[in-house]
Amino acid sequence: MIFAPGDRLWKAALRLSVLGLLSAVALAAEPLPQNTEPAASPVILDEELTEVLVTAPEPRYVAPTRRDKIGRVWVPVYINEKGPFRLVLDSGATRSAVNPAVASALSIPLGLSPPVLLRGVTGSAVRPTIRVESVSVGDLYVGTSVLPIVEDAFGGAEGLLGTQGMQDKRIYIDFRNDFINVSRSRNRRAEFGFEALPFMEDRLNLMVVRAKVGGLPVRAIIDTGAQATVGNEALKFALETQINRRRQTTDEITGATGATQTGIGVKVAPIALGKVMIRDAHVTFGDMHIFDYWNLEDDPAIVIGMDILGLLDTLVIDYQRQELHIKPLIKAKLIGDG
Repeated sequence: MIFAPGDRLWKAALRLSVLGLLSAVALAAEPLPQNTEPAASPVILDEELTEVLVTAPEPRYVAPTRRDKIGRVWVPVYINEKGPFRLVLDSGATRSAVNPAVASALSIPLGLSPPVLLRGVTGSAVRPTIRVESVSVGDLYVGTSVLPIVEDAFGGAEGLLGTQGMQDKRIYIDFRNDFINVSRSRNRRAEFGFEALPFMEDRLNLMVVRAKVGGLPVRAIIDTGAQATVGNEALKFALETQINRRRQTTDEITGATGATQTGIGVKVAPIALGKVMIRDAHVTFGDMHIFDYWNLEDDPAIVIGMDILGLLDTLVIDYQRQELHIKPLIKAKLIGDG
């Protein structure tokens, strides 16, 4: 099957500085060492998901990738039984986070819980936190939690929903019908028409699958919180001959911590996720901070973001089965036998 985002997304020049941010925490929030002085922070006071209305210019739950916009996965989340708040599903985040407006809506002042060191794609920063009693959506319920406070890192969302509490859950994301379901996994195999990709073992509990770029085996981190797809320097070196023959752009990546890094953007040879082939994908290559933290600076690796994932028909994340199920969009111009 051939999946060609170039037909409707990359005909226009891709500028990552305009598209926005990659995964906010990548997501790792760490308690500060006791001898670390925190930076000063301003005090800013198979059951279906029950349908709720989230007022916003985007679709209620999921927004597929379009030529002029990168899609998102919006999740209506209740915090302390208030809401729903509009969070972005972030499969690269180890915990959830919210913006200052949510803390204010919950009437929780900052400074009552210790700050954390927030690690993002491009850098790290000390951020204040709030302590909440519950985070829930669908069959997901997480009890007392400490949530980092992030700025407007997700284009209008009120924060992000991380993977805490997802160990036995299944997330069903239907881009075509604007629907998301968070339920308990029933250990079901991939349905007909889906490609099943098993997770690789990973010490950081990232969603890593085997992939190929131009026939080269790579570790692919599936990150629904990342808007753009990014490759590390090892992958760039391995594809050097191909990259040097193609037109390159200078892309700027801005992380949720506010730090920015630049990289070289180029269309690469097909990315293979099992039998699904993504051709003419725009990838930004750079020595991003997060690859060092993940200890992925030496082996070819790629973060697959929503610029690619949002082109699918359906995406299923089954944490209990440790599998990703993907269904390509069936369109004559995009898919063929390959």
